[in-house]
Amino acid sequence: MAIFIIWAEISLVILVFSLVNWLVSKIFKQLIKIPILSNAQTLRRNIKAVLLLCCFFLCVTIVGVNAFLIYQGENLQEYTLLLIRRIPSAFWVTIGIASLQSLGLLIVATLLNKLADYLLKRACIRAKNWEKSTADDESIVAFFGSFNRIVTTSIWLSTLIWCTQFFQVQETAIEYLFILLRIYLIVSIGLLIFKLVAVVVDSLDILSLKYSSPDNLLRFYDRLRNLVPFLKRCLETTVYVLMATLVVQQIELIADFAFWGSRIIKLIAVIFVSHVFVELAYLAVEELLLKNKNITELQRQRRLTIIPLLQSFTKYIIYFSAGILILEIFTIDPAPILAAAGLVGLAASLGAQNLINDLVSGFFILFENYYLVGDYIAAGNVEEREIEGFVEAIELRTTRVRHPNGQLQIIRNGEMGSIVNYSKNYIYAMVQVRLNYEVELERVYKIIESIGEHLKANYPEVLEPTQVDGIEEFGEYYLLLGTRTKVKPGRNLQIERLFRKMLKDAFNREEIQIPVRTHE
Repeated sequence: MAIFIIWAEISLVILVFSLVNWLVSKIFKQLIKIPILSNAQTLRRNIKAVLLLCCFFLCVTIVGVNAFLIYQGENLQEYTLLLIRRIPSAFWVTIGIASLQSLGLLIVATLLNKLADYLLKRACIRAKNWEKSTADDESIVAFFGSFNRIVTTSIWLSTLIWCTQFFQVQETAIEYLFILLRIYLIVSIGLLIFKLVAVVVDSLDILSLKYSSPDNLLRFYDRLRNLVPFLKRCLETTVYVLMATLVVQQIELIADFAFWGSRIIKLIAVIFVSHVFVELAYLAVEELLLKNKNITELQRQRRLTIIPLLQSFTKYIIYFSAGILILEIFTIDPAPILAAAGLVGLAASLGAQNLINDLVSGFFILFENYYLVGDYIAAGNVEEREIEGFVEAIELRTTRVRHPNGQLQIIRNGEMGSIVNYSKNYIYAMVQVRLNYEVELERVYKIIESIGEHLKANYPEVLEPTQVDGIEEFGEYYLLLGTRTKVKPGRNLQIERLFRKMLKDAFNREEIQIPVRTHE
């Protein structure tokens, strides 16, 4: 009989610990499905180890105590019954009622989970079959799957809290469970909103592209579409900050730090709005200056030159205003900082002669039209034209020049030196031709003039037919003949190469030999 009593006591302990372990497993099974809590499996294993250890020591204690009682000559049956009789009957009534209430609540929770799972699956199917939906099926399934997990876990956590109330557990433990439930709901709903925001933003992006046309304002959407990833990042950060703020508010020890959350959200809003204003300013400047299509090429070049300056000026004003707002968000008076910055700027300007030189040079380049965006220039020392290519951008401090080979050259305006602009009205494609002394010059002149007429008729870049300048040099074994073709700015290299090819083909047809040095 004594062995039966010991076995019953151990079985009861094992049953209780098994029930607790099952409940903890169900909770963690839902928690690890949340991305931010994916590492909770390690905590789950540690809790399981602690429960097993406690169960083992309690079982050993039960065996030890009962063995001691048997050694003392006690009757285990009478001793156990005596202990049970000492427990007030009201306690057993409370335990019985609480157990029945908990069993009923568990049944209701199971039915609610089944019902929620059915309804959410039906809603997911209807959302995927909605013809006007622009989100993909994977995002819809992920959204409803997350929603289902949140509902399931929330029901089980609420059931656990009510069961503890039925068993009249201490108020402190119940309060901690309520805090755990609120934190879980905050995190879960925040992650759900995060997924919902991604679906909504992607859907609006697709719809905007679908319905954009030259007749409505959505025609500008493609130009502003680069803001979509930035919008997503800002919304993600806002959701995370809001989640952290609400979680901090639930923990009394650190609740005083929750006010930082609203300031950080305002900071994110200012950064995003300022970025949007910069993009809108860029778009407005381009639309205002380039909207008129009935402008000359020179006017277009001048406007392309001034656009980057206006955009840079607008960008700096917007970011400066955003900086002032950010200081005010963190309750920092900007006036002393601006005054100190003015003094520092004044002191720095005394030693920044190169910077001032660059700015002044940029001012004169712009307003005296030394060159414009799109011009082909050569700059540097007169002896060494180290800078050559097409002008891509003119800024107050630097000029960007793209070399014909593809390199981007960034030069300070103060170091441009003397400038040769090959793009003012016209330029000559200069080609020198070597001829044998025995060749008939009149025959060569007619070939060159024929090629020049062909270029003028078939290539709009050529403004006038090719002219023969005459003999420029008597070489040791050749005559050097000079030619020039008047072409549009920046087209000289192209026409020079084309002219040489056509001249070589014509010489081959007419059997005119190009002189080559012979070594004796």
